[in-house]
Amino acid sequence: MDKERLKTKFVLALGIVSISFAASFIKLADAAPPVIAALRLIFSSILLFPAVFISGSLREEMKSLSRREWLLLLLSGFFLSLHFYLWVTSLYLTGVTNSVVLVTTSPIFIALFSAFVFKEVISRSFWVGLAVALTGCLILGGNDLIGTMGRWKGDLLAIAGAISIAGYFLVGSVLRKKTSLLAYIIPVYTIAALFLTITLPLSGNSLAGHSFETYTYCFLTAVVCQIVGHSSFNWALKRLKAPIATIIIIVEPVGAAFLAFLFLGEIPSLLTVLGSLIIMAGISVVLIYNPMKSRILSIFSKSESL
Repeated sequence: MDKERLKTKFVLALGIVSISFAASFIKLADAAPPVIAALRLIFSSILLFPAVFISGSLREEMKSLSRREWLLLLLSGFFLSLHFYLWVTSLYLTGVTNSVVLVTTSPIFIALFSAFVFKEVISRSFWVGLAVALTGCLILGGNDLIGTMGRWKGDLLAIAGAISIAGYFLVGSVLRKKTSLLAYIIPVYTIAALFLTITLPLSGNSLAGHSFETYTYCFLTAVVCQIVGHSSFNWALKRLKAPIATIIIIVEPVGAAFLAFLFLGEIPSLLTVLGSLIIMAGISVVLIYNPMKSRILSIFSKSESL
């Protein structure tokens, strides 16, 4: 095995493991969802911002951004803040498996947007994959709908989180054609953090007064999941063929569910497992057999990769 392939596999494994910790860290943080979402992005911004002072070329690049590019950065930051608000909230309303599986459906929404906005051809295989994924969603959501805990609300929020992160990926793929990684993610993370912080009083929450464990786990979501996880995962994703990349994308929910079992004691029901497997099968069909697969994977990986 050559060194480049070995490096890609190592970085990929690091990314998958790092991202899989996100749901467990969030549940262990034990604070209001808007607070956790805000702290994750605040810590991410603080950790990355020193690069602006260290690198003169980065400062020059950010100064040269046009008004249109700054508006797109603002839009990307909004989508990112909305995604974390919706997804973190969903984790407190439904199970980790449900939430992570449903939020992973973002490639389907990227494909739909590309088809209807960019007028790309929708193949029969896409509709098959979409129908399979929807069947899984009905099993997953139907199982929660008959429950008494209102878990179906968390399922809907996770799907909304998938739509918003699809918007983030789409805007990011446009900006990353002209900007470097840091010139993109530093403003976007900061903008998203500001959006979430400003809206905290509306939900009666504050960044102050939480436990040491809350700040620690939020810090870990920033370092382990956001900076290490997303960057390494997407770096490797760009260097893989579509079938392999697809398998890797749908491995995250499995890792998240396993870690939730270890750290939170969450055991998904048989219907949850069945629905999740069907959804992941649908996503696989969309990403492997769809003529748009190259564009979808490019959009999916481009936003936060070197």
